[in-house]
Amino acid sequence: MSELRFNELRGEPVAYAIHRQDRTFLPDRAHCPLDPTRPGEPPTEIPLESFEIVVFDNRFPAFEAPAGAAEVVVYTDDHDASLASLPIERVEALMWVWRHRYQELGAREDVEYVYIFENRGVEVGVTLHHPHGQIYGYPFLPPVPALELAADARLGRCAPCVLLARERADGRRLLFENDAVSAYVPEAARWPYEAHLAMRVHRPSLTDCEPRELRLLAEALLALVRGYDALFERPLPYVMAVHQAPTCAGSPDGHLHVEFYPPLRTAEKLKYLAGSEQGAGTFIGDVLPEEAAEGLREAIERAR
Repeated sequence: MSELRFNELRGEPVAYAIHRQDRTFLPDRAHCPLDPTRPGEPPTEIPLESFEIVVFDNRFPAFEAPAGAAEVVVYTDDHDASLASLPIERVEALMWVWRHRYQELGAREDVEYVYIFENRGVEVGVTLHHPHGQIYGYPFLPPVPALELAADARLGRCAPCVLLARERADGRRLLFENDAVSAYVPEAARWPYEAHLAMRVHRPSLTDCEPRELRLLAEALLALVRGYDALFERPLPYVMAVHQAPTCAGSPDGHLHVEFYPPLRTAEKLKYLAGSEQGAGTFIGDVLPEEAAEGLREAIERAR
């Protein structure tokens, strides 16, 4: 069972899930717990010989009822695939899975924020290589979404709407657009090749999107992650974070957008969170956002 404490100096909650020390760590290819269960072989977490998308409760949860939730979302039964290698139909189906989990988990009284994310690559701490993401149902509003809501108040309206309008007017950091989604490197990006995908029409969450918008969001996600892999001609590690409206009763609005934090600053060099970042909370960048956007635009075009 997790234990929740409050860090007074930082003004933020800290969760302790000691049992996660024993979770599976980088097993060999033959013993991946996210592979299908094959006839005559030891059972995995998924008792199916084949599948498309599977969601199940995390065996080593950071949060669990009656104080939140933690789920695993397996994108495919192909161990060697990635989000970037999936066909558009599978990624579109994933959008509907995300939407369903947001709606179901968000309806629970013990969940105040539904956070969908993917950690890709050992550089960001992945413990299983099989392509998958996770969903946390936080029993509180986490600090980052809370800061986004504070930005709404500071700007006097939806902050992602304001920032997207600025990026579209400037144009230098814009990566690509379709009829529903704009992709850009933010003006004050913290990570060297950070990118955001934002819904062009104000949509608080996946449940507010029309079916066509979900398909266009899937297309935008594919374009960006394929561009990331083309950037340095290698699978790019990243954290993908889906930000939506909080689900607690009476909560403020939100704006559906997806943020990507790749830790590489070159093909072989990592951006480390060191003294200034961890001790003072101030990121010091290695790549100007405009230069990152230019490189990413070219990579996205190569990957089309």
